[in-house]
Amino acid sequence: MPDDFTYKVRGFFGRVPSEPHHLTDRVTPTEGCIVLCHLGVLEVAAGDDWKLEIGGLVERPAEFSVGQLKSFPRTEIVSVHQCAGSPLAPDQPTQRVCNVRWGGVRVDYLLELVGVKRTANFLWSHGADSGEFGGVDCGHYLKDLPLSRAAEDVLLAYEMNGCSLLPEHGYPLRLVVPGFYGTNSVKWLRKIELRPERATGLFTTKWYNDSAPDGSTRPVWEIAPQSIIVWPKPSSQLKVGDRMQVWGWAWGDGGIAAVELSADEGQTWQKCRLEHVSGRTWKKFICDWVVQEGCTGLLSRAASQSGDSQPPFGRRNAFYRLPISVL
Repeated sequence: MPDDFTYKVRGFFGRVPSEPHHLTDRVTPTEGCIVLCHLGVLEVAAGDDWKLEIGGLVERPAEFSVGQLKSFPRTEIVSVHQCAGSPLAPDQPTQRVCNVRWGGVRVDYLLELVGVKRTANFLWSHGADSGEFGGVDCGHYLKDLPLSRAAEDVLLAYEMNGCSLLPEHGYPLRLVVPGFYGTNSVKWLRKIELRPERATGLFTTKWYNDSAPDGSTRPVWEIAPQSIIVWPKPSSQLKVGDRMQVWGWAWGDGGIAAVELSADEGQTWQKCRLEHVSGRTWKKFICDWVVQEGCTGLLSRAASQSGDSQPPFGRRNAFYRLPISVL
């Protein structure tokens, strides 16, 4: 397929998202959302003419323009969107997160149109962007996900927070995989391919794989349980004995079962109240707390429905520490 775009930016491009204490809205304003582009930012003039191929192990290979996709049933999903952090430093904790309202067409709707063959196990998603990352020529950006996951709420998104995607967010079309780290939500989506095996690109073989205790590796797919404190703000000056409500957001692909707060560097923990919301959006937690003498910071930790919990360090979802000053 010939190129019908130019590069607004060549090479890695990122923009620091809102700091945790600025994430006061349930749906994050677009200007406060993560921007991370491994290979550059594409500029597309005629977005509705952009073509998406669907091939591989399907009965009826097809091609759809974005204009055609917009004529299909539209779905809206609100979900957490989180950067997994640099693949060059996979154990470094990050709070690069936002909560976004996506609009588009469900992938499973299109898969029904083309018919999936029984031997298909994975969905490969090809981006139009190509180039060098980490000193290596990567070719086109390529990711994969289990076909079983694609049958849930995966979206071909052309809208973000009620407006057309911006170039840096993948205009005119991107994949959105709610509950998976953002690296899997391929921007400038050009092709979907159904295959029996995992994708062979560098972003699935060399990068975005975590080490397991047994020495094997596992793909960076599902978002691990995590939490951030929104209030109070960092370095707030508080008075001993003050009563206040500490609050923040917690999220994870497996659902969040509990959030706890510590005011003594993790020696003791206090259970927080957790709101009940459905889907893969973040949940608000609230904790009534009395300011204690000698406290220098607050920690939050979330636990998933399956029992996984945030670790104190060494993983991308390690504890978030909020520094404070007690007068």
